[in-house]
Amino acid sequence: MAVSLFSGSTVASNRIIYTPSNFAKTNLIYLQETGSLTAQKPHISKREGLNSYLFFIVEQGSGTLTYGKDSYEMKSGDCAFIDCHLPYSHQSSPDLWSLRWVHFYGNSVKGIYEKYLERGGECCFSAMRAGKMTELLAELFEIASSDSYIRDMQICEKLTSLLTVLMEESWHPDSHTANSRKKKDLQELRTFLDEHYQERISLDDLSERFYINKFYLTRIFKEQFGVSINNYLLQVRITHAKQLLRFSDMPIEKVASEIGVEDARYFTRMFKKVEGMTPGDYRRKW
Repeated sequence: MAVSLFSGSTVASNRIIYTPSNFAKTNLIYLQETGSLTAQKPHISKREGLNSYLFFIVEQGSGTLTYGKDSYEMKSGDCAFIDCHLPYSHQSSPDLWSLRWVHFYGNSVKGIYEKYLERGGECCFSAMRAGKMTELLAELFEIASSDSYIRDMQICEKLTSLLTVLMEESWHPDSHTANSRKKKDLQELRTFLDEHYQERISLDDLSERFYINKFYLTRIFKEQFGVSINNYLLQVRITHAKQLLRFSDMPIEKVASEIGVEDARYFTRMFKKVEGMTPGDYRRKW
């Protein structure tokens, strides 16, 4: 741990760079850095690729947060909660701002952040409980600067309380309902692919059936399931082909037809690309 009081040409800051125990890194939500700063003149700070999550609150003045491709004007009482693996920068306006912040991490934080976004949480927002958040950050600073032998546990408790407040702030039922509806629709779509894999299915057909723009559908399907629609359908067909190859004497041409592929040579190429062997080799292996 290092406590740093710094006054330079761009900022005056009071920060703690914290070194958590191995136990904390393995088992807890742990602190990396916390503190406060006041801009001395307009300036910009850029970061990317940090193994960290950042929360900060504007206590006075104003500035701009750029996160990914979006920029947000921030003023007193506004907060930011971002994933620092992505590029970001923040810049004070001539109305020089004062910030209080915390960088933290832990094995569970990625999932918590994803749930925060799913509930409608925003990377930049006007806080309803700004006072509580400021209080928690001040308590974190005090604990981190102490010599308590249980401070990693105490820090985890405060960070969990901060995340709880953020979850409360994130609840936007309209956005949550829209996200839930989108996921429900895509689950229905995936079930449709599971049940109709033998048919000729185009993106236009799916778009019309599920009333979703095909370009939007392509993007959100991959976001939700981690694979494109075409590759998912390919996986389903190959899985069924493997079952038929293992548990029936059906000729390979018939296997191809059963999974919706009329050209047996194309089926063989497709199967080999996925499995690294021909359908015949796969059957002999099993």
